[in-house]
Amino acid sequence: MLKDWVKQEKPDDPELTERLKEARLALAGKQMAIKEKKLPVLVIFDGWGAAGKGSVLGKVIRSLDPRFFKTETLSRPSEDELRRPFLYRYFARIPEAGKFSFFDGSWMDETTKGYLTGSTSPEEYRRELTSIKRFERQLSDNGYLVVKFFFHISKKEQKQRLKELGKDKNTGWRVEKWDLWQNKHYELCMDVYEDYLDATNQFVAPWYFIDSKNKKWAELQVTEILVKSIDIALENTGRAVPLLQNTFPLIAMPSLQEIPLDKTIADEEYEQELDRLQKKLSGLHNELYHKKVPVVIAYEGWDAAGKGGNIKRVTAALDPRGFEVHPIASPEPHEKNRHYLWRFWTRLPKDGHIAIFDRTWYGRVMVERLEGFCSENDWQRAYNEINEFERELFDWGAVILKFWVQIDKDTQLQRFTDRQNTPEKQWKITDEDWRNREKWDLYEAAVNEMIQKTSTEFAPWHILESNDKHYARIKALKTVIRQIEKRL
Repeated sequence: MLKDWVKQEKPDDPELTERLKEARLALAGKQMAIKEKKLPVLVIFDGWGAAGKGSVLGKVIRSLDPRFFKTETLSRPSEDELRRPFLYRYFARIPEAGKFSFFDGSWMDETTKGYLTGSTSPEEYRRELTSIKRFERQLSDNGYLVVKFFFHISKKEQKQRLKELGKDKNTGWRVEKWDLWQNKHYELCMDVYEDYLDATNQFVAPWYFIDSKNKKWAELQVTEILVKSIDIALENTGRAVPLLQNTFPLIAMPSLQEIPLDKTIADEEYEQELDRLQKKLSGLHNELYHKKVPVVIAYEGWDAAGKGGNIKRVTAALDPRGFEVHPIASPEPHEKNRHYLWRFWTRLPKDGHIAIFDRTWYGRVMVERLEGFCSENDWQRAYNEINEFERELFDWGAVILKFWVQIDKDTQLQRFTDRQNTPEKQWKITDEDWRNREKWDLYEAAVNEMIQKTSTEFAPWHILESNDKHYARIKALKTVIRQIEKRL
């Protein structure tokens, strides 16, 4: 791919200067259209060390209003980022709708460097390639324009540039050990880059190779490609995206109507089991921390099903320094302006810690689906996107627990009435709860479909029969303990 690339012929200087002037004006003019159409644009600058990525980036952004773009320099992951999933630091930096983000370096650099230095095994390298392709496709499917540039220079040209930079005390700091290693092992790096570029060259996020020998010519190539790519993306705004078939093995689950809700536990037994299980979970939490195993617990269920009380009994057993509960409400404006999974990626725990979500990413296929907050294409596509998200967590090493807290319609009515008639509980009941109750049958159908399509072998659903809240709490604790012990 890279080895077979045929360079474009560089225009003569007068033509180059005139075209560059026009391209800069055209790019500047695209910002308003991007803002109006709420198109998020992610631009990747990757390539050889000393190929001029930073220099060209600096020139490209001069054409733009600085209020509507961000530049991210992605070098080594921080200590905190190393304790998160592989894609965490990249997902956290994706742009808002209507804005640019320019990445100086990307997941390509981290992945290929790890493989070349041996810190990433061949199996991990291939797994990261799969993650990257999913990530870029998901961004495109959710309305992002992803433009990827690889800046190419010859071994001889790179060596000369590194030598010149190293001579000057003002630029010597820019020459890193990795750049020198890369030039010394240029052919080996070329083979790995060729493999990476070929594997990640997708229709939705293709690679563009930039002849970087002349910096002015490189700027023109980048600017013209950006303008053309934006024009095409603006024409395609709002398009329906083909639905992908789920490729993950699923576990057969019963429908909600088939689940018996008459399971109970005596008060005395409940108190004894609660004490025993919380002590056991407390010990396991210490072990999780020392072995750096992350845990993600997701709670969904009917209004008044007892999610809050269930979460409280789990967290009572945990060291408060090692967990966080995330109550998920309607997205804030800055969250609505990004990929719908962004607000969950940014709330993931560090390794050895526990994140508990009270409501989750499954809102996409329930509330957003039924209330019309997203298109049918969006929520139909989300089943596979969610499975991919949870697969990323599993490959990272996380224990994933998903609870659906189930009650029947009569029990919900009884609890709603109790809340409404008890002054200290009235804050728990809202008009929205009553409106949702009127859509019980629609929600039930959506939940059944959700459970059937997202109960994977690596992240299965667990149903908590919660007509008796005590029974559901004990079952949740037992399930958490069992899954953690299994992982440890």
